[in-house]
Amino acid sequence: MAIDDTPAEISADTIFALASAPGRAGIAVIRVSGPAAAAVLCAICGRGDVPEPRRAIRCRMVDPASNETLDDGLVLWFPGPGSFTGEDVAEFHIHGGRATVEAVTSVISRLSKTASPIRLADPGEFSKRAFLAGKIDLTGAEAIADLVDAETDAQRRQALAQLDGGLTARLEGWRADLIDILAHAEAWIDFPDEDLPDDVERAARARISGLGREMRAFLDDNRRGERLRDGLQIVLLGAPNAGKSSLLNALAARDAAIVSETAGTTRDVIEVHLDLGGWPVTLADTAGLRDAADGAGVIEQEGVRRALARAEAADLRLVVFDATVPPDAASLALVAGPPGQGMTVPLWNKTDLAAGLAAEIAGRAALAVSAKTGDGLAVLLDRLEQAAAGLMRRGDGAPLTRLRHRLALTDAADALGRAEFGAANGGESELVAEDLRLAARALGRVTGRVDVEDLLDVIFKDFCIGK
Repeated sequence: MAIDDTPAEISADTIFALASAPGRAGIAVIRVSGPAAAAVLCAICGRGDVPEPRRAIRCRMVDPASNETLDDGLVLWFPGPGSFTGEDVAEFHIHGGRATVEAVTSVISRLSKTASPIRLADPGEFSKRAFLAGKIDLTGAEAIADLVDAETDAQRRQALAQLDGGLTARLEGWRADLIDILAHAEAWIDFPDEDLPDDVERAARARISGLGREMRAFLDDNRRGERLRDGLQIVLLGAPNAGKSSLLNALAARDAAIVSETAGTTRDVIEVHLDLGGWPVTLADTAGLRDAADGAGVIEQEGVRRALARAEAADLRLVVFDATVPPDAASLALVAGPPGQGMTVPLWNKTDLAAGLAAEIAGRAALAVSAKTGDGLAVLLDRLEQAAAGLMRRGDGAPLTRLRHRLALTDAADALGRAEFGAANGGESELVAEDLRLAARALGRVTGRVDVEDLLDVIFKDFCIGK
């Protein structure tokens, strides 16, 4: 595949799907895209021709086989290539009852007997066709999915920045520079006997070095884009009966976890999703930490194992201590030497039952709360919001939002590092050029310019049907 090759196979089928959310609603939108879209619109609306493009008209929708009225709604016509998918697109805006949606979609599916193939769209197939038609790149398609899934304002803003081409512009700028440098490298290879100016080679080496530094700096972002997209992972840890489940319920403002005076009630990880000042957070309650020698059964041992695994992967760990008893060794060990790379915050709970608590635990400043009375919860929430903002606050432009972006950019930076070393140490010009070519191809994989056929199913499989 050449550097600028892109996949171009688009199915000849006409596809349709409910583009709005399923369930009872005031309005439902059914989208039809493909060569038979005009025939579908005319058949259901009883028209001899399509209406004026991009203008909503009222339409009495009927079953053409029986002339039975299906609904009275609006229809819009978007001729290709000036549509989202690049194909002819029709949209039916109907009343959102389940029976109405079922009636209209059933009629559309039956029309395939008299027109070109018409079928229900696969998940993400409208966006996939938009990509294949060159309407959006892969980062734009992923941004559409992120907008649909956005639960907080910060997630929405990040998805919009990516949809607006912020990430693509940066990557394509680097890629254009690489292709320009590669053209000079090819000149050194093709015309070895020519006396090319020394400053041209020095300038190319400087550009390679500069691009490498820019890419590595961009990668060194503490995964803020991925964290914002997926949500900050906060885990509650501590001894049995330290009040972790009560604290989870207090922070979630609902009874998400079972609370009991019996130690070891929580055996598995319980999660709740929070919106902290626009930052998405997943808060996890875990099994109480104690050794098998302390009487833990097999199930509880597995709960402890899962708790420690979540602790290692968490972005922030809240280690909860019962203020009415001395700190336990297992929890102190987590505070003193935390696993993984996340932050650790010790926390006194049940402060309504104790006084004179230490300001620090294992050398770290401790917060104090009462899950029962709510005392200290506002301070804790503010601390969590500050931590979330510090880990996820946007910098300049759209960040990397997926692991595949990060892996591809890492490949590009590594290839540039090899090219820089080879150019500076008298390496073969052919090898330097090949590393530049590999770097450009790695960047192209992010936006979908090269070698993406095997990625398409993976990228679009998690889309909702109708997008």
